[in-house]
Amino acid sequence: MDLRAIGMGLAFALMWSSAFTSARIIVADASPLFSLALRFLISGLLGVLIARMMGQSWRLTRAQWYATILFGVCQNALYLGLNFVAMQTVEASLAAIIASTMPLLVALASWLIFRERLRPLGIFGLVAGFAGVALIMGARINAGVDLFGVMLCGIGALALTFATLAIRGATSGGNFMMIVGLQMLVGAAVLFAATPMFETVRINPTVPLALAFAYTTLVPGLAATLIWVMLLNRIGAIRAATFHFLNPVFGVAIAALLLGEALGPLDIIGVLVTTAGILAVQLARQPAPPSA
Repeated sequence: MDLRAIGMGLAFALMWSSAFTSARIIVADASPLFSLALRFLISGLLGVLIARMMGQSWRLTRAQWYATILFGVCQNALYLGLNFVAMQTVEASLAAIIASTMPLLVALASWLIFRERLRPLGIFGLVAGFAGVALIMGARINAGVDLFGVMLCGIGALALTFATLAIRGATSGGNFMMIVGLQMLVGAAVLFAATPMFETVRINPTVPLALAFAYTTLVPGLAATLIWVMLLNRIGAIRAATFHFLNPVFGVAIAALLLGEALGPLDIIGVLVTTAGILAVQLARQPAPPSA
């Protein structure tokens, strides 16, 4: 893995982790599905416009269209939509930790369903990762966390896991910015259709809402997704997923810094154990170096 890939991975992890804090700010003053749909519409149009200025075409390959639609529905509409709804009652730090289980779920499904070989380090990582999450959840349940919101976050993580498993090899072929823009528009279309069925639109114009919405639209929404797609193409899904081990730490730290979310001793221990577990799983799934 070269220095450019490492820099891209660190940037993605930081941007991705910050999205939970900005989302928590947004849903305090706006209905979640409508605000997310509007964010995707703006991000998608900007992405397509930038892609056209870069000379990219929307004539994608069949595999790219498949990935675009699947990720637009599973990642943007289901995963992020459910998380936005959940964060009306669930703290940003807890939502970030639940979402961070995605690489653990991918590894578990690959091992149990697709019969991929997982080294002992990976099995240890799975046990440690889920044990860390259980430790955090136990502490939060005792503190009275909203279990319905937690369930929505969990379903969202499963949707993202499914999409990740289903699009292996579908990111090649260029047109990265166009793919990013179009999948945003797919998510916007689904969420605009879902909004009148599940919520009453409300907007309370405030400065924090405006700042958080602009940040979420441009940074986690557009820039982070583009970096992730480019990273997948540069080093592959397995190596790129290694950077997810940073998400629990970054997500909790940003929420504590900007939102003042309290962390108890069990939370800190759970985050460290989960982080170590995710790292162990990803290291175990790395391709073995060629023998001399």
